[in-house]
Amino acid sequence: MARIVVTGIAGRMGREITQAVEEMAGAHFVAGTVRRGGNAAGLSDKLALPVDDGLEAALDRGADAVIDFTTPEASLAHARICAERGAALVVGTTGFTPDQKAELTAFAQQAPIVFAPNMSVGVNLLFRLAAQAARTLGDAYDAEIVDAHHKHKRDAPSGTALRLAEVVADALGRDLGAVANYGRHGLVGARPPAEIGIQTVRGGDVVGEHTLFFFGEGERIELTHKASSRGAFARGAVRAAIWAAGRKPGLYDMQDVLGFSEGA
Repeated sequence: MARIVVTGIAGRMGREITQAVEEMAGAHFVAGTVRRGGNAAGLSDKLALPVDDGLEAALDRGADAVIDFTTPEASLAHARICAERGAALVVGTTGFTPDQKAELTAFAQQAPIVFAPNMSVGVNLLFRLAAQAARTLGDAYDAEIVDAHHKHKRDAPSGTALRLAEVVADALGRDLGAVANYGRHGLVGARPPAEIGIQTVRGGDVVGEHTLFFFGEGERIELTHKASSRGAFARGAVRAAIWAAGRKPGLYDMQDVLGFSEGA
């Protein structure tokens, strides 16, 4: 039984994850956290659940795994605490800089950390299918990615779209930094053969949609994932926490959680 703390319990994802923890077999909700200075006692009364002002107090309740969907800065602070305590950490936060990712990787030397831009089982299957399709189709097909999310999302492209582009680039043996195109405007000329397009759409209350196109001569292939609620992300995160609890230190992702990395 994984004893789980949910950070940022007052947020939309925090509430979804808490519900998923309470519903899934193999998981036990220990406490939620709010940022320091937040009304932990008032929220605890409102939710009828234990809520702490800070992660240290929540871990003192005997938790062995933490699920974190907050901000890069907060996630790194939580990673530092988990590294000191040896607690497993599941990070679904996006928008990390390369330096922040390196810092998170360093903390994974002391505790198991599952870090993925999208915790949905379906999206992680999409990554696997994308790699297979890219290897099969090769350079004869043009790869394009469209990412659609609600108007409140702060980072663009989404972490999922970027990971999808990385998967395709790796499968094709390309350097994404050299071939990515994040927007076209004006007289841009013919599309370079190795280019991977990543386009962003924002509006309304779209939970999350990602489509990978492979355009060939006379045909095209589309691989699409559409999320209709945040529940899929929450359930995937809880599954990751159950998997990570008690595991040896290291940086893992959802491909590891789902067993896709073995013999891939």
